[in-house]
Amino acid sequence: MPKERRQRMKALIQQHQTMRISELSKRLQVSEMTVHRDLKPLIEEGLVSRTYGGVEWKTPVENQSRGCPLCERTGDQRLLYRLMLNDQQVETACCPHCGLIRHRQKRGQVVQVLCQDFFTNTTISAEHAWFVFDPQVEIGCCHPQVVSFASKETAERFIVGFGGSLHSHASASDQLHGNARACHSSQKGVDPS
Repeated sequence: MPKERRQRMKALIQQHQTMRISELSKRLQVSEMTVHRDLKPLIEEGLVSRTYGGVEWKTPVENQSRGCPLCERTGDQRLLYRLMLNDQQVETACCPHCGLIRHRQKRGQVVQVLCQDFFTNTTISAEHAWFVFDPQVEIGCCHPQVVSFASKETAERFIVGFGGSLHSHASASDQLHGNARACHSSQKGVDPS
């Protein structure tokens, strides 16, 4: 890959934080196949990560909080819920359970929220995700356990095998809001309202 195209691609992703493959193809005036091939070194260097249909700039670890802002745990990669705040800070909750509660606490300060699709481990917009509450399998999440999926159909298939109830982002947030004081009131002195 020409060095200048790689630098331009890197700068575009860093500037926009997340970009679709189709948009990179259009801006760089190359095929989507070329974009995929050219992204490989950036992914290997740990500068970007794949998302559903695109890539995102990886925020340096030193700018992220050291543990979940609610329970202080570190989570499984497939369960993380990240809040990008308007002050350029990133908070990483250990799971969708804590992430949804923290998102509600930080409303007005949140620029973007991302979570992982439980099956594919791809980064997805949390606001467009589907959440399964209380599956009958231990996934190492805070309780009630919450698992995120990119598609409603996949979440429904998961429920067939493992139980639980399906919620949109708004419904999941409302569901947890009522339980938040009981779940986290003793942790870090956090007020869940």
